[in-house]
Parts: sequence; structure tokens; C-alpha cells
Amino acid sequence: MSDLVWVYAEVIEEKISRTSLEMVSKAAEVGTAEAILLGPAPDDAVETLAAHGAGKVYRSVDPVFRDYLTLPAVETLAALIQKHQPVVILFASSYSGRDLAARLSAKLDCGAITDVGDFALKDGTVEATIPALGGSYQNTSTLVGQGTKILLIRPKAFEIKPSLKMATVEDVAAPADTALRKVHLTERVTVKREGPQLEDSKVIVAGGRGLKAPEHFRLLQELAELLGGAVGATRAVVDAAWVPYALQIGQTGKTVKPDLYIACGISGAIQHLAGMKASKTILAINTDPEAPIFQIADLGVVGDVFKVVPQLIEELKRRKEA
Repeated sequence: MSDLVWVYAEVIEEKISRTSLEMVSKAAEVGTAEAILLGPAPDDAVETLAAHGAGKVYRSVDPVFRDYLTLPAVETLAALIQKHQPVVILFASSYSGRDLAARLSAKLDCGAITDVGDFALKDGTVEATIPALGGSYQNTSTLVGQGTKILLIRPKAFEIKPSLKMATVEDVAAPADTALRKVHLTERVTVKREGPQLEDSKVIVAGGRGLKAPEHFRLLQELAELLGGAVGATRAVVDAAWVPYALQIGQTGKTVKPDLYIACGISGAIQHLAGMKASKTILAINTDPEAPIFQIADLGVVGDVFKVVPQLIEELKRRKEA
């Protein structure tokens, strides 16, 4: 049985995405890891992939993969898969990853599983674990039969692990067929972001409907700045337009694993817990002693956010000045 595991590497904000590095690390753990890197990328992109476990990188710098969406990449991936026959190819569960995986699955008539939290190669099959009901249960699905399988991986599913490998590079030609250039990117809009990136922050202070009004998120921002962290939010307050979607944590938002997660006025709906329950330490502040958030919290304060958080801020300021 082949143990060749491929990773489609994404470039986000001019660097290899965190999820891509997580997938490469996992691929190297379960088999022979190789990566596909299509389109413009940082000069050290190949070295970065190798440093996380990729033994080989299939590489094209052609801007067609950046400027024309989905179709050129799918055609190239299909040709590479038919030639080399990896047992499985991993995509990040991102907008780009979902587009590519769906079309590639249809083109190759091969199985695909989404929202994967873990996987293993067993007796010629690919066995995937998919969290269900906000992570309360783990379902196992198995892809059998011949041909390459496709998995869409949840962010933060795997740990990033360094490697001492050196990667070989195989140049890949971009497809010349003009029919593959139907979907063209016309504009890129960069949203200005302040403070630490939510997904990578070691401390997150998150707010829910218990904050009562959007202006009260300034209180959380002050606490987050003192702790060197970022502010997050529940879907309810995002839907209410209190804060932008970029701050949403949960099943339909971002998945985070900070060292410290402070939940302020968050009841703990299962959809929110799905995005943050893997945090190392969870501190919950809520007036309702029966709030579900307390069931997973390491530390709980039954109290008013508008009294507890200002006290935390004052104590942190006092310690910084001491």
C-alpha cells in the first residue's frame, strides 16, 4: 500500500498558511509527506514546507494559479494525481480549499470527506475522524476503494511540528488551455487589522450577548491589550452587527486554541464551544451559575462582567506599574 500523503499548500498574506503547515506535519507523521505549491509564493516557501515535514514539493510560480480561480489548479492537480497516485490529498477547510476539493472530487470521481479533525491510513483505506455536535462526539468515516482520496481539514486540527528534512522540487507546468481561464479574479480587498491575529493569539478575551451593547466591547479590548491578546466574539453579537465577522469564534467562525480564553457574558452554546473548547485554560464570567460555559471552564466567576472585568483591568494595571 502507498503511504504517500499530499498537502495542497495555500499562501495567505504572502506566507504559507498555518493550516498548511499543520497538515504537512500530520502528513509526515502518518506517511510520506509531499506538498503542492501553485502560484506566486514567498522565496522561502519550499524551505518552510520542508522544515515541517515535506520531502518533495511540486512547484509552479505561474501567476495563472493566482489570477484564475479553481480551474487551472484542478487540472494540474488531477494530472499530478493520475501520474503519482498518492493515497490521500489534504486541503484546508478554507474557501479556496473547498472549491478545489469539490471540483477535483467530481473530476476524478473519488471520495471526499469534509470537516476532518484527524485521520489515519489503515489496511489500504483512509479513516477520518469528524467532530459532531460541536465536538461532543467523534464520528469515524472510512474511504475505501481504489484511487486517491480527498480530505478537507479543520484549522487547528493538528500540531505544527518542526522537521529536519530537505525537500526536492519538481517543476510543474501551468495548463495552457484557455478554456480553464473562465473565472478571473478582478480585485483584492485587504481589510485593515489591528492587534494580534485571532487564530494565533495566546490570549483571547471573547464577548457574547451578556455585554448588552456593542460599545461595551471596548472593555474587552482594554483587557486584551493588557494581556497581549486579541478580542473574539460569539455568532449572536456578530449577527447583531456589534463586531465584524472576522472576530467570530465557533462552528461557523474561527477555531482557536489559545493558552488562555476569557469568556465574558457568553452562555456557552454548543456552536460556540466547537470553536474554543480546546483552549488550554478557560475562564468564564457569567451571572448565570447554570450557564453551559461553566461545564467546560477551568475557572468560573459567577458575577457581573461590568464589575469583574474592570477589577481585572485595574489589578493588571497595578501589577504593571509595580
